[in-house]
Amino acid sequence: MMDFDLGNFILQNLEAAGAIGAYISISIIGVALIMYASQRKIENKNQFRSKYLQPVLGALLGVIPGCGGTIIASSMYKKGKLTFGGLFAAFITTLGEGSFVLIGASAEADVSSNLKAFAVVNVVGFFVGLIFGYVVDAIGYKINLEKPKNNGSQTLKNHDSSISLPTINIIEKFGFYIILAMSVFLLPGSIMALWGGGIEALESITIWITILFTLACFIYYLIYKYSYKSYSTLNKGLKLSLLSAVIDIAMVTVYVFIGLFIANFLIDIVVGPEAFDAWMTSSAFAVVLISALIGVTPGCGGMIAVAVAYITIDNFPIAALIAAAIATSGDGIFPLLAANKRDAIIISISGLLIALIIGLLILMFSS
Repeated sequence: MMDFDLGNFILQNLEAAGAIGAYISISIIGVALIMYASQRKIENKNQFRSKYLQPVLGALLGVIPGCGGTIIASSMYKKGKLTFGGLFAAFITTLGEGSFVLIGASAEADVSSNLKAFAVVNVVGFFVGLIFGYVVDAIGYKINLEKPKNNGSQTLKNHDSSISLPTINIIEKFGFYIILAMSVFLLPGSIMALWGGGIEALESITIWITILFTLACFIYYLIYKYSYKSYSTLNKGLKLSLLSAVIDIAMVTVYVFIGLFIANFLIDIVVGPEAFDAWMTSSAFAVVLISALIGVTPGCGGMIAVAVAYITIDNFPIAALIAAAIATSGDGIFPLLAANKRDAIIISISGLLIALIIGLLILMFSS
């Protein structure tokens, strides 16, 4: 602790988070564009009307990286186009924004092993979601969605009337374009990192751009979260999809930095690498339990934290990552919470129990 340099430690974690965030931005923007192009087609599909195919559709939506698939699943369910079993399968299958962390690339992340973990977690989650989706539909349980008590004015209420025009300009113009510009600049290096390479001529400036990228994401996300809640009345179509993608990039990068900072501080400074490695080896059961509990928290923050722990902590059991992935519902849980809190809680608790059972079984057979 006497030789601990806090400033250098922060810079190192800002750089690592920015490097991961830059690669993540490729996936998030790509998925956002695909979802924009296909959302209406997916929601209007009729070939999945058969109840025997509903869990399949739900599990396929859940496999889509990010939270877009579960949000679409929630929308389809409210429109009567998806059974509860299909919805449950989507929630069990999804990794939320944590999926982008696993397919990220940086000095903190080994790309090939993380892609393998991403594939394993998705395959396990898909089949678990499929099985329990069919079980739920066989039981015949249905959620009773409550109708909104307003007449459509909720969108306007999402806007904080105290927001000044300069603040909106920061969100709409400067932050949006700065983050996109940095993502484009870092794109070649992020792609080359897939093969363990880099651009030597740009190495020094890239370090500072990744640090600035993380700081920009922090500022952008905090302004969005605490000052401005919705873009829905200002933008439509492709611009709205890109705005949502930038918000996701900022959010994931912020959580990645927080996860890296906490994990590295605990391992390197507080506990020590050797002692921490010994604890991880002897307390794998506790790691699975804690990971599932973190994963079940509403939103994507918990799953991102567990994914960051997996890519940065040696000997982190994949059973714990799978348990967190099954437990998490991503941002798709929020529309359900708005419609019926009781049933959303039932889904979360059921997902947590399934996550613990599957996680502990995998841990048992892999040890």
